[in-house]
Amino acid sequence: MGNLGFTEILIILMVVLLLFGAKRLPEVGSSIGKGIREFKRSLTDTQEALMGDERNRDNLPPRPMDAERPPTSTSGEPKRLSQ
Repeated sequence: MGNLGFTEILIILMVVLLLFGAKRLPEVGSSIGKGIREFKRSLTDTQEALMGDERNRDNLPPRPMDAERPPTSTSGEPKRLSQ
């Protein structure tokens, strides 16, 4: 897909005008704007939630060391998942 030129944009706008009508275009534009704002708000909320989890992770007590756990397998061969 290439870039849209002036002619293509003009044709798209004419089709939109014919489909929705002049009275309905402001309503459609405002609903699209509200949708974009809500999407951006949800992205920032998600980022804040993730960053908050990372900040809370620093306050957690340290995990036990791997050396303290008993070994999972006694043989030197890797486990086979299926044969």
